[in-house]
Amino acid sequence: MNVRKLKSGVAAILVAGLSMSMFACGEKETSSYKSLDSATREEVAQIASADDRLTGELENKTIKWMSNWDINPDGTGKNTPIELAIFQERYGGQVEYHMIDWSTRYDSLANAINGDEGIDFFPASDLDAFPRGAIRGMFVPVDDYIDYSTPLWSDVKQANDMMLWNGKHYVIVNQVTGDKCAVIYNRKTVEEAGLEDPAALYKKGEWTWDAFQKMLTKFVDPDEGFYGIDGWWFESGLSATCGVPYVGLKDGKLVNNLKDPAIERVQNWMYDLYTTNCVAIGVGDFGWTAQPTYIKEGKTLFYPCGLWAMYCSADQWQNNFGEDAFFVPMPKDPNSSEYYIPCGLDGYVMVKGGKNPQGVAKFAECKRLTLLNDRAAELGEEQMFDDYGWTQEMVDMKKSMDQLALANPYFDFYTGITPDITNILDSNENGIRAASKGTPWSESVSAVYAQIDAFLKDVNDHPVSDTVKAE
Repeated sequence: MNVRKLKSGVAAILVAGLSMSMFACGEKETSSYKSLDSATREEVAQIASADDRLTGELENKTIKWMSNWDINPDGTGKNTPIELAIFQERYGGQVEYHMIDWSTRYDSLANAINGDEGIDFFPASDLDAFPRGAIRGMFVPVDDYIDYSTPLWSDVKQANDMMLWNGKHYVIVNQVTGDKCAVIYNRKTVEEAGLEDPAALYKKGEWTWDAFQKMLTKFVDPDEGFYGIDGWWFESGLSATCGVPYVGLKDGKLVNNLKDPAIERVQNWMYDLYTTNCVAIGVGDFGWTAQPTYIKEGKTLFYPCGLWAMYCSADQWQNNFGEDAFFVPMPKDPNSSEYYIPCGLDGYVMVKGGKNPQGVAKFAECKRLTLLNDRAAELGEEQMFDDYGWTQEMVDMKKSMDQLALANPYFDFYTGITPDITNILDSNENGIRAASKGTPWSESVSAVYAQIDAFLKDVNDHPVSDTVKAE
């Protein structure tokens, strides 16, 4: 397939899901970009100058970016992202990279702020920056620099309004993506098992919890070496489909939803999956290590995972999942009128003490332009997808997932408050993963509800710190 022939609307959504926050097969320090040729650079320059949605000029043309991955091209031959090329051509802008280790990134950021290094922006796409960074005095509101009611931002205004804290926007959401967790499977395995293709069920509107479970029940036989659900992300991925986050945000306050009936229902369902041997981890001789290659080998039916696992060359993702690998969204909650899936985002936060917030805003506008300008979107698509070996059907499914995410944005804030809350709720013992490992949800709620409530009350009572606080 030549993806250059795809419609630009598809391209825009695809680029949004891949640029910056997601990298080849999960390796965040690497990318598969290639160098822009002179003709493409000239075309980018024409787009940047002709599209009147980009306005004004920049006096300070440098913005300082702190992350474990670089926006700029590097010695590996990676490409200049289209949004950066537009920023360069339209504003003469440049991004100065400050490299940090992912595991200690918040400590590094706090040290940089306290050392007045003038870091301007930081990634929000890990979904742990908000409201954490506001609470700890690391990030600042963006409202003085971005107007979400303008045509450049209107389609993501709802998502940005979901990130209000203390009455202000703290996150620049460029795009909501549907690639945070998908059900990866092998079509050959499904066919040989006499099961209906999940993609066909999805197309008919029949890809639900019930269909998901029926397929697992028919396939799973640990004694014969056939397993159900593998991976470390399926609990939160399945839970998202009920549309209620474990920790929500309402009227500017964090809300503990652990006792919500929808959460209880999805957790009880995951417990049922566990008791019927549908969860591969720990069943039979499967062990406690994820085995993605079992998808290729026909031993495991489903591997729910972020699509970053397939954002790489075909030989890489086929090595895990096989030539017949495909993916669909997480299954729909049959009790819900809307179709909710786990949502990711492409976006940034502005850092306290940054010297060029206006430059960050202009760079974000360049990113938005790559999603809205037809030709810029096509260029981004050509740049990001030629090397992945995807089929037209894969591209269309990714588009459909992003449309689902944008129609019903779903964000769970439990990973973005304090490490204590994250550690409690991520626990296999009494957290959100416990039911799929054999602990009834009622026991987990009894064990952790009051503790989570106390943490949230403390945060709600002290929403913004004037000084930068360490973890």
